[in-house]
Amino acid sequence: MGIEKKITVGGQAVMEGVMMRGPENVAIAVRKSDGSIVVKCRPYASIAKRFKIFGFPLLRGAVVLIESLLLGVQALTFSGDIASIDEKKLQIQPQNAKNLLDQVVMAVTLIVSVLIGIFIFFYLPLLLTGLFKLKSSLLFNLVDGGFRLLFFVVYIYLISLWTEIRRVFEYHGAEHKSVYAFEAQKALDVESARPFSTLHPRCGTSFLMIVMVVSILVFIAIGKPENLYDRLIRLAFVPLIGGISYEMIRLSERAGNHPVARLLIMPGLWLQKITTKPPDDSQLEVALVALRCALKMEPQVGNSIVEMVSDRP
Repeated sequence: MGIEKKITVGGQAVMEGVMMRGPENVAIAVRKSDGSIVVKCRPYASIAKRFKIFGFPLLRGAVVLIESLLLGVQALTFSGDIASIDEKKLQIQPQNAKNLLDQVVMAVTLIVSVLIGIFIFFYLPLLLTGLFKLKSSLLFNLVDGGFRLLFFVVYIYLISLWTEIRRVFEYHGAEHKSVYAFEAQKALDVESARPFSTLHPRCGTSFLMIVMVVSILVFIAIGKPENLYDRLIRLAFVPLIGGISYEMIRLSERAGNHPVARLLIMPGLWLQKITTKPPDDSQLEVALVALRCALKMEPQVGNSIVEMVSDRP
């Protein structure tokens, strides 16, 4: 494929589609009910590339976390639009005619989602742990972290029982297979991607699992929260926790098959057995179309009709 330097790609599964992020582009490909694939591809440069200070270790992890949230919400909004409007509206309606409303909805959705996540995975565990009246700071934070891990795993398992979410998890598997094919410098087609695993060590699921574990260690260092101020201080450490977790993911990737690195990523791979499912060839096609667009390649994969759309009227 003519790759002279290592290029990192990654993505996210959405409703009947996949978002892929390349070095300079972000692409979202969604399968429509008529079998065709709609693709939106746009230039994207991380703030870490525009401002070098945000590319420093620890800081870059927090930046990646925030950018991933924003891109993820945008991708979900686009895939939801495709599911709710017909082909005629998609072709005629200028995308920028509703940009302001979309941005407001996206901002509200993101804020509400973050608040719900903070309550379930940070504040609720604190409330439950407080019921045990534990005096030891170490024991308090271990129990608090145990609740947080339990809630996270149970949440993942419960949503996996939802039929629509299972479809998303199949596209998640397609995303991983496509990324593996690229990393192995194989042709970006269905036949080349099909044999690869659905489990990838650089997955967001693995990242979130590491975040849960790192949060326990960081909160142990902070100590037991005695009042509301102490609990709010914990939230201020969330970007640091994300930064440390990101560096651990990068370190485990560089370490390859080192036993410590394998131990580090193993829980995330176990959890991916829930969050990824084997995709069919049509789902692989969608993921590969998104990946090829993100890499500025000809998007066509297989015999599906590929329709390009943009934010411009």
